[in-house]
Formats: sequence, C-alpha cells, structure tokens
Amino acid sequence: MNSLDAEQRRATEEGLTEEELALFDLLAKENLGVANREKIKQSSRQLLQSVIALITPLEQWTEKEQTRAEVKVHILDRMFEYLPSPPFSEAEKHEVAKCVYQHIWQQSASGRFRSLHAGRRV
Repeated sequence: MNSLDAEQRRATEEGLTEEELALFDLLAKENLGVANREKIKQSSRQLLQSVIALITPLEQWTEKEQTRAEVKVHILDRMFEYLPSPPFSEAEKHEVAKCVYQHIWQQSASGRFRSLHAGRRV
C-alpha cells in the first residue's frame, strides 16, 4: 500500500475504485453524516455500473447528439434516484448531474471506460 499514490490510497481507504472515488468526489458535499456518506459511496458504485452498462454498446456516443442526450438523461435520472433529499436539493441534483456527465464524457472520449468495462481497474 505504500507504493500507491495518494488517490489510490484514498480510494482504498474509502473502499472504492479510483473511478468510483472520482464520482464520489463529484457527488459528495461537505458535512455529510456517516449514513449519507455511505449512501453517496453506494451511489458512486451504482452510477458507474449503470453508466458503463449504458455506454458500452453505444458506438462513438460522445460524437452523436442523440446518444449524448440519452446519457445526460440517464445520469440525471440516477441523481434523483440515488441522492438523498435532504441533504440534496433538486437544483443540486441537476448541478451534480452536469458535472458527472462532463466527467463521464471526458473519460469516455479518452477511452477510459472501455478499459473499465474490460475488467481492469483504473
């Protein structure tokens, strides 16, 4: 564990993969209680799995308006499904969904989600 970089160590301590940790960081807000923090961790795992399942069969989804819209709606729906109210307001869920979509788009455009789906941890 000493050879792991700081983010790898943090992911391990949180019980998440690095990509789940990236989503967790986008979803989490300050001063979450223990129960809500655990819900956000679980949400990060579920969101990553659902997005990978959605985009894997889509060819070049980042280049097609219809598939980009499908992914945006999917993420927004998951935010309303997974994030607890309170502490998250409707406006916060919309904002978080935008950030998550941008992150997923960037990771997909770089080919990172293909390697995740192939079973490799990133």
